[in-house]
Amino acid sequence: MSLADFLKGSYHEFKEKVEWPKWPDLQSSTIVVTIATVLLSLFTFGVDELFSKAIRNILSMLINLFN
Repeated sequence: MSLADFLKGSYHEFKEKVEWPKWPDLQSSTIVVTIATVLLSLFTFGVDELFSKAIRNILSMLINLFN
């Protein structure tokens, strides 16, 4: 099988056999992914801030302990 045959077969597969999503389905999926991404980033930010404050407090307690 040559590269040209592979490319022709791939093109035929994408054009004839793949069922592409309809525009409304694509829009709703994009909205869901966007909302999930924003929520996940807010959660990650919150956990990062919480751990940062906890580590800062632990370090300040240890520093005060030895001073």
